[in-house]
Amino acid sequence: MLKAVIFDMDGVIIDSEPLHNKAYHDMFNEVGIEVSTEFYESFTGQSTINICKRLCDHFSLNHSPEALVSLKRKHYKHFFESNSSLGLIDGVLELIIDYHNNGLKLVLASSAAMTSINQIFDRFDLNKYFVAKLSGGDLKQSKPHPEIFIKAAEATGFNKEECLVIEDSTNGVEAAKAANIFCIGYDSFHSKNQDYRKADMVIKDFKDIEFSRIKNLFQTI
Repeated sequence: MLKAVIFDMDGVIIDSEPLHNKAYHDMFNEVGIEVSTEFYESFTGQSTINICKRLCDHFSLNHSPEALVSLKRKHYKHFFESNSSLGLIDGVLELIIDYHNNGLKLVLASSAAMTSINQIFDRFDLNKYFVAKLSGGDLKQSKPHPEIFIKAAEATGFNKEECLVIEDSTNGVEAAKAANIFCIGYDSFHSKNQDYRKADMVIKDFKDIEFSRIKNLFQTI
């Protein structure tokens, strides 16, 4: 029986990818590196510190990963505060309210830094719907490692079999399945070149997983 839902944030709750893209590429320019589209897309779902470690290794940079993180966050903060058009992904607020009103425990499991998570949750008044928020930046491992989803399931207070994960990235889907949690791949316009083959279910519209539909699916699992 479904009792809890674990949400990713970037690409599922908010389309912040354009902000992250701009912030990362301004950081790349600042340190003098050229990152291919393919290499950049492989970052999706990973924490900023782990991405910056990969950049330092790949380009043999003299900068520390922590210095790159600071540069990226400086640019992101500026774009976030100046972007008045930033909004939630279509249908996700209705889905969150639907799940909450039907008694499901909601947990956020995002690779974003907790400062970024809190910015989004405060801006859109989401804290009242969630019982916990986890940041990959506070953990040892990054998606596709399952650590964040193992801890998120624990935060719900229920067994993994009573939880589901909603993810939009290859790394996120792999992490959820490595944690042995039912995973829904959200294949949206905002998610570029991601692989959902390991997901238990793939959707393009949040209406497809409203509570009345998904609860019946879990009764047959």
